[in-house]
Amino acid sequence: MKDQPGTGPATQHGTDAAPMIELADAELHLASAGGNVNILRGIDLSIAAGETIGVIGPSGSGKSTMMMVIAGLERLTGGKVAVAGRDLAALDEDALARFRRANVGIVFQAFHLIPTMSALENVAVPLEFAGKADAFAVARESLEAVGLGHRLDHYPSQLSGGEQQRAAIARAFAPQPRLLLADEPTGNLDGETGASIIETLFDLSARRETTLLLITHDPAIAARCGRVVHLRDGQIFDAPPAKDELPA
Repeated sequence: MKDQPGTGPATQHGTDAAPMIELADAELHLASAGGNVNILRGIDLSIAAGETIGVIGPSGSGKSTMMMVIAGLERLTGGKVAVAGRDLAALDEDALARFRRANVGIVFQAFHLIPTMSALENVAVPLEFAGKADAFAVARESLEAVGLGHRLDHYPSQLSGGEQQRAAIARAFAPQPRLLLADEPTGNLDGETGASIIETLFDLSARRETTLLLITHDPAIAARCGRVVHLRDGQIFDAPPAKDELPA
């Protein structure tokens, strides 16, 4: 049977020479009652496979929107976005969902765990939807990798905030994505727990050679990445923003 778009070996991984992420003159404008709102204003960004990128900037600078565009959850109104060699504009919504499932993991500030499912089920169910016969075995291994092997049968309400985020990280890494997008993954956690979560993200990304794009308000966390991208008013700036432009 012929491979469906975004699911066959050639389309999942693109070419070895292609950047993992490529944004070219990327623009996103939304209509509002007060006129057009320019969220992304001509972003050019190329990220190689295996890189760790920290994205930092004040609230409203376009950080989360840029991540949503890279994930294929928002459509550009101008320019180009390609991930793993695939032009996302060429994929319809079904093909995008298949491509995302095969290539991209996402960790949000909110944990987005299903409250009526155990940690094991939360990680296994997306794998089952992807047709993996060993979904629960893979989910168990993924939870063990983030230190939750002893909490497999616990529900989100029985887990601490840090444990819930670890379960979310396990869910994101379980399909072995080539790209991991993390949007303020420590925003709902205390300092000590957040530091532990960041260590887990960097450790798993390094061991699995996953490209990591990490949005954070903390310059110290961003500085741990191989490269830091500064956003302001929907544009990338080479120089760091002024101190008064960084969130408190």
